[in-house]
Amino acid sequence: MASEAIDPKITVDRESEGEEEEEEEEEEVEESWDDWRAGEGEDDEWAPVASVVCLFCTEQFDSSELLFDHCRLEHCFDFYGVVKNSGLDFYGSLKLVNYIRSQVSQNKCWSCDQAFKCDQDMLNHLHVTNTCFKKDTKFPWDNDFYLKPYLEDDSLLHSLSMDDEDDENGNGDVADVKLVDRKEFINQVNVPNLEKLEDQFGKFMENGVSEEKGEENNLKVVRHGAAARERKEVDEDYFGSYSSFGIHREMLGDKVRMDAYRNALLNNRSLLNGAVVLDVGCGTGILSLFAAQAGASKVVSVEASKKMATVATQIAKDNGAEVITVVHSMVEDIEKKMQIEPKSFDILVSEWMGYCLLYESMLSSVLYARDHYLKPGGAILPDTATIFGAGFGKGGTSMPFWEDVYGFNMSSVGKELVQDAALIPIVDTIDPLDIITDSVVLHSFDLVTMQQDDMDFTSTIELHLKPSQMMDHLNWCHGLVLWFDTDFTARFCKENPTILSTSPFGPKTHWAQTILTLREPIAMCSENGRSVISTLTSKEIGTEKCPVATVRIRVSIARASHRSIVVSLEATGLGFDGKKKNWPVQIFNL
Repeated sequence: MASEAIDPKITVDRESEGEEEEEEEEEEVEESWDDWRAGEGEDDEWAPVASVVCLFCTEQFDSSELLFDHCRLEHCFDFYGVVKNSGLDFYGSLKLVNYIRSQVSQNKCWSCDQAFKCDQDMLNHLHVTNTCFKKDTKFPWDNDFYLKPYLEDDSLLHSLSMDDEDDENGNGDVADVKLVDRKEFINQVNVPNLEKLEDQFGKFMENGVSEEKGEENNLKVVRHGAAARERKEVDEDYFGSYSSFGIHREMLGDKVRMDAYRNALLNNRSLLNGAVVLDVGCGTGILSLFAAQAGASKVVSVEASKKMATVATQIAKDNGAEVITVVHSMVEDIEKKMQIEPKSFDILVSEWMGYCLLYESMLSSVLYARDHYLKPGGAILPDTATIFGAGFGKGGTSMPFWEDVYGFNMSSVGKELVQDAALIPIVDTIDPLDIITDSVVLHSFDLVTMQQDDMDFTSTIELHLKPSQMMDHLNWCHGLVLWFDTDFTARFCKENPTILSTSPFGPKTHWAQTILTLREPIAMCSENGRSVISTLTSKEIGTEKCPVATVRIRVSIARASHRSIVVSLEATGLGFDGKKKNWPVQIFNL
């Protein structure tokens, strides 16, 4: 089969060429190990073992033999000698490679564990090991943790295989580690060991490697279908959008946002002093800088945008924040990039909120980080979030503008725009004077205890005219406006609890509010106003002749496709005489 340029991380299994033709519409693609082997000619597009990175520096080589010769001559490290003298098997050699990469990333000598301030000092220190690593003793890399690749898609790991000749002769020593043909490798490894490799390697592909028994006995690299492809594409678009400095300028210029996080981090020093902090979605790293400034002993800043991870690294360096380590990764994949112990962080901080609080669905990553990396009793900042809602009047729509454009009536345009707004939510600021009902709580989240499924919810609220509107005989409710608060409560921020509010009654934020417009407005009045209006029971409820006392709205918010949400809204008008009217459900996709 001709080799195709596919993304090796997203794959689906194919069992026959007949299935290939049937599933062509779903664009499912298979690749075998043979397809991945380095090409014989210079024009081959795929060469997965094209380069291997040195264990100690950034130099790259075409083969592991050249790399290990370089390590022996330049860095006083004889890989083959250590493997043989220590009696390491295949898994032991893998652990050794990952252990050394982990030590070097921390500027530590792999042999004596001495730490240095910079990588150059560490390189200058490297020496022929003076430690006698005897067989059958506990090695510092003898931990299953080091079976996980320290570098994502580390070509060196994929090129290692053990020559077992000496073992067969009863020698017990491992003679060599070498590059091996993929098919030969498969024939050497039995199925249980292959499955162990798949599990403990993290499968080095996002969605795994599986064995297929066939004439060629190849390992198949498979694609998980359209859903996985779409998820990856959405993630790339999402994180790619955060590569623009414009959006970071907007967020950093949001005074409400910045003041809340700055106050929570800098004015709760007893919480931050000496703490180990995990910053999920660090962007420019501003929250990490606040944490470092407040006295954190270590900050791990996770950023999925490659460009922004590079930027955040430079910013931390420019500001002398040596306690900050920036990792280019999604938090769900961080263990592929660095050694990280479970439940090892004192504080988890993140600015995860999107429009209508839940748009972008980054909260799921925060909950993942909480469950995997936060110590029991550790702090989450912020630790609660609440969505509020209120009814708005005509001023919250575009109608007033179009009714008088330099003295001309263009209300036909306004009516069409209002119809469009009944299908698509509008993210914009709303004048508090245009809000005609009391504000109510739609839903609250406790980030310490909530689960992933809690992000989908249904709530029923009742809207009543606020006192300032009761003087008017009649008001028209044109829709529901939503906003949110996130709180840094006294549970963790004992010295200085802080609230970040996107309320229309407070200073503006870049989140603005989310405006859901009804297909048709609902007439409302107070008990006092009712006596003035001549209501007729035969008239339709919710009209000028028969306004309602209460608008009851059932709101459901659920995650739809990846990183988007759908909001459903069902309005019911409750009359003064107990009668009611239900309006058709409206669906808004955000």
